[in-house]
Amino acid sequence: MNDAHPRPVTGHVPVLRLGDVLLVTLQGDLHDSTAQQLQQDLSETISRTGVRGVLIDISGVEIVDSFLGRVLAEIAAQSKLLAARTVVAGMRPAVAITLVELGLTLPGLSTALSTEAGMELLAQQAPVTRPGSPRQESP
Repeated sequence: MNDAHPRPVTGHVPVLRLGDVLLVTLQGDLHDSTAQQLQQDLSETISRTGVRGVLIDISGVEIVDSFLGRVLAEIAAQSKLLAARTVVAGMRPAVAITLVELGLTLPGLSTALSTEAGMELLAQQAPVTRPGSPRQESP
């Protein structure tokens, strides 16, 4: 089936673990209950596994509204509190224009043009110190 409208994302968004990074791929529109479930799943998985990064691929998202912008910013804020960094990858030019027009700056998020570039960005970033873990001193 080939329809021009994005598919709504309902229920559950898969969260894949790739080493020290959680990968989330969004396709279509994200509904309220699905967004809340995704935020909860990510927070619990970060806390349980100690991953250091979250990579959200939005290349399948055609339209970003203020709701999705807020969800992405909240995911980044929650991840940061749990000592993980968030990168959004695959943003289309029209999506970037829309975010600017809406005045959404998405604090706490880094961006990458592709999933591969996002993984490289997370790999380059210095490891964060987790609460309760010994601090690593520079030589």
